[in-house]
Amino acid sequence: MTGSLGRIDIPDGFFHPDRFVLHRDGRDPEEFVLDPADGPRNTLRHEASEVMRAVRAGETESPWVPLEGTLAVMRTLDAVRERIGVRYPQEGVTRRLRPMNAQHSSKIAVVTGAGSGIGRSVAVELLRAGWSVALAGRRTGTLEETAALVPEGASLVVATDVARPEDVDALFDATVERFGRVDLLFNNAGTFGPGGVPVEELPYDAWRHVVDTNLNGAFLCAQAAYRRMKEQVPQGGRIINNGSISAHTPRPHSVAYTATKHALTGLTKSLSLDGRPYSIAVGQIDIGNAATDMTARMETGALQANGVVAPEPVMDVADVARTVRHMAELPLGANVQFATVLATAMPYVGRG
Repeated sequence: MTGSLGRIDIPDGFFHPDRFVLHRDGRDPEEFVLDPADGPRNTLRHEASEVMRAVRAGETESPWVPLEGTLAVMRTLDAVRERIGVRYPQEGVTRRLRPMNAQHSSKIAVVTGAGSGIGRSVAVELLRAGWSVALAGRRTGTLEETAALVPEGASLVVATDVARPEDVDALFDATVERFGRVDLLFNNAGTFGPGGVPVEELPYDAWRHVVDTNLNGAFLCAQAAYRRMKEQVPQGGRIINNGSISAHTPRPHSVAYTATKHALTGLTKSLSLDGRPYSIAVGQIDIGNAATDMTARMETGALQANGVVAPEPVMDVADVARTVRHMAELPLGANVQFATVLATAMPYVGRG
């Protein structure tokens, strides 16, 4: 049997307890998932975890492990199949294993607001790390510029207004059609709105635009991702919401932005709770003064709580992108619920 299977692939950092890839001489790699209908999920996950440990115990410099001699792997696979009452076909692959979409050879992310700033930086970080990324934003031109930064990457440009439900549905439909599934949503699209406008002077249309983008858009994207993650096989995925340090402490004259970012924290907590039964992990990254076009004014002077205008330090946006990738690449059994990343010396702690 080991000779007919060839070898088993469980890529480092991308293990799902119901998924593995079989390589046989003279054939293309075949990716399979254990069908949830085959037996109790807890038993399945326990036995599959034993497979992972057995495989990794035999690794040297590569996550590709020959099956010949790795008897523990085959014994554990046998135990899984025996436990769930499934027989082998001749070639050694159980008939009740369901092939995954052939296109699904890497992790799949959707990044909103990917045409600039933090969204662009995170998209580039993921593409360079081997992710396939759907780039969403209102302007196709800037999204194409993001894609061009990693020409060898697997990217998909989808013009999207996150405040429009039909645009959001089209985004996720296009992602699944192209890549086969959704493993990650970086829910990043947002706007500060008109800066420096006192509460009593803020037009309702401006308030509504910030709410529609920052809160309603985040909900629509999370809902669309949640639906796909719940129904896809293997089930599950991760949503990372882009909050802000304004989710904790406001700046002067920022009522719309601050209100939506506080609301986003509630959205994160609720999604995180509701996603547990479906292996959907939800977290939030709260960012302070990453160097982007949106924060350029911070370096020249920003209004402080005491009424003084003072310059503020910023940090490299690439540090934010690396943090997001760390959160994204954790196994689904682990989650960074909230992370705060900010310029070390910015006036946040004790602000006001």
